[in-house]
Amino acid sequence: MPKLKSLDDLLVHELQDIYNAEAQILKALPKMIKAASHPELQSAFEEHLEQTEGQVERLDQVFKLLGVPAKGKKCEGMAGLLEEGKKVMEEDAEPGVMDAALIAAAQKVEHYEIASYGCLCTYAEMLGYDQVHDLLGQNLEEEELTDEKLTALAESVINLDAEVAESEDAEEEASR
Repeated sequence: MPKLKSLDDLLVHELQDIYNAEAQILKALPKMIKAASHPELQSAFEEHLEQTEGQVERLDQVFKLLGVPAKGKKCEGMAGLLEEGKKVMEEDAEPGVMDAALIAAAQKVEHYEIASYGCLCTYAEMLGYDQVHDLLGQNLEEEELTDEKLTALAESVINLDAEVAESEDAEEEASR
């Protein structure tokens, strides 16, 4: 494993981490789209899939600007978060409850990405890599917007659906 001797080394190290994380997300999102039952949630995941493809393209540009090969190194953090999400999708859950659980899983992923891009932007800024900073800043902004959309969706629709499913179950049991 190469030594991290400078902020430049750390920037590349973290870029390789998020590059792999984004690749893992590209594989996971189609499964999440399929597992979601609410059309607005499916649509939010589909939109994020397209966004993620654009983010990977920006990362490719960043690697090129830095003169470093565009390759990832296994992101264990994202692998763990996505594994958790996979386990949630295997649960036997009411559709509304599953959607709420999918949002929670997706937001954990978003927060990881926000933290990663936030650090990368800071490093790029400190190193004076303006173009790199701009590209990474676009990715950061998209991740933050996705997180906000998921929160709004959860608060306005999904969590309410999950709650309704729960009270209907309780009423059903009470009438038995």
